Amino acid sequence: MAKLPENISKAPQPIQPPKHRLRAHKRKLNRSMAGNTLLFIVMGICGVFMALPLVMIINNALKPLDEIYQFPPRIFVRNPTLENFSDLFVLMNDSWVPFSRYILNTIIITMGGMLGHVIVASLAAYPLAKHKFPGKDFLFSIVVLSLMFSWTVTQIPQYMIISWMGINNTYLALILPAWSFGMGLYLMKQFMEQLPDSLMESARLQGANEWQIFWHIVMPNVKPAWLTLAIFQFQQMWGNTGSLFLRNEELKPLQFALQQITAGGVSRAGAAAAVTFVIAAVPIIFFLVCQSSILETMTTSGMKD
Repeated sequence: MAKLPENISKAPQPIQPPKHRLRAHKRKLNRSMAGNTLLFIVMGICGVFMALPLVMIINNALKPLDEIYQFPPRIFVRNPTLENFSDLFVLMNDSWVPFSRYILNTIIITMGGMLGHVIVASLAAYPLAKHKFPGKDFLFSIVVLSLMFSWTVTQIPQYMIISWMGINNTYLALILPAWSFGMGLYLMKQFMEQLPDSLMESARLQGANEWQIFWHIVMPNVKPAWLTLAIFQFQQMWGNTGSLFLRNEELKPLQFALQQITAGGVSRAGAAAAVTFVIAAVPIIFFLVCQSSILETMTTSGMKD
């Protein structure tokens, strides 16, 4: 028989997987089914408790008046009805300010405060995260220190500043203070620090200025941060009644009108339940819309030097 050349193997050698894959495979096999089952049970119980308030809000909005005052109270509605929402619509139409005016005021205040806060916080966070200048650490320490004070502590100085600026009883009285919320600056600064400096340096070598780097490189890569910030700020602005700064009824947001309805006593309990549903539904919808973008961006990002 003719001999095979020495450089040709007689049998194909099996391909050995890398050692790190073998270790990962072993770790995966070591997870027990009982541990996974227990983990899912605990997570399911926590999810039920977290969803219970939302379930009660929805059911209370659909309950007739006799079921609302039933004792002991029931979570689920037996005879669902939409009379609570019709009563709310009638009460809002009976007010001397049109219902659409309250909605317009809320949209202006909420969107102005949310968009302005995201832009201002991002612009202020970029030099703190990616530039060196005198007093940088001192300024950031002031921002962190401001997070320790509640809104009640700064309420009187805030009112004095707004009155001194002459913007009391205007939309700006609610929009401008929202731009200076320290939590947004802290969040954006911490997230921007995770971006590699080489990304900005390569853009500068190609002739990009700081504005182009900020808008076209930094902001797209920190999309999860400013979307999260937008959700928090939207929730805060949506719940603002404006009772401290707004005196004219034509300028007040929807939350103020809804609170007046809930203060009407027993006869308006059904409308108050519908009000609670409306107040909770809009921020939840906004969160669900933005949540998909946040998760999508987080799964496609993660740059390193």
